[in-house]
Amino acid sequence: MFDAAMRKIINAPLDRAGKALARAGISANMVTIAGLALGLLAAILIGFGNFLAGLIFIILSRIADGLDGAVARATRKTDFGGYLDIVSDFLFYGMIPLAFAIVSPQTNAIAAGVLLLAFYVNGATFLGYGILAERQNLTTSLQGEKSLFYTDGLLEGTETILFLMVICIWPAWFALLAYLFAAATFYTAIMRVWRAYKNFGSG
Repeated sequence: MFDAAMRKIINAPLDRAGKALARAGISANMVTIAGLALGLLAAILIGFGNFLAGLIFIILSRIADGLDGAVARATRKTDFGGYLDIVSDFLFYGMIPLAFAIVSPQTNAIAAGVLLLAFYVNGATFLGYGILAERQNLTTSLQGEKSLFYTDGLLEGTETILFLMVICIWPAWFALLAYLFAAATFYTAIMRVWRAYKNFGSG
């Protein structure tokens, strides 16, 4: 919901940093992998109960996630780069709830499972819509320059990152917050299916 507005704020500094990284010979794919590695460290730290340290690495990981696109824009965008980016994003978003389930399975496991199911369904609607949009030659720039067709929704990257930060700050509230976020994620997925029906159902 807030990604388009956030892009207007962060694109300029990201692009400056991306050009500097490109001049240093760092590729967009290298930044993507670095961001994934930082996300993995965040999940490991959370899994051992180090929530605030995990929060720091979540923030660093998401900064890298923004920088890879900036580096690509400063050099050359590739289809594989976009593919690697989305796969890394999905892996990152799955690792953090899993880490909360690991650190406190009695309290968090079911909530984490429900949240992961919501992420799974939402991811399917997101990627499926992108495939259909490509077939119809649809384009959008609302989320910035992307290798894939990005649909907006109630929950997007900004809201998800904020959620992950909040549960690291208040880990005792994970289960309740996970159920609430899962419900909003399911709503986002349902609305995207409805949009796909309206746009592609008669084709």
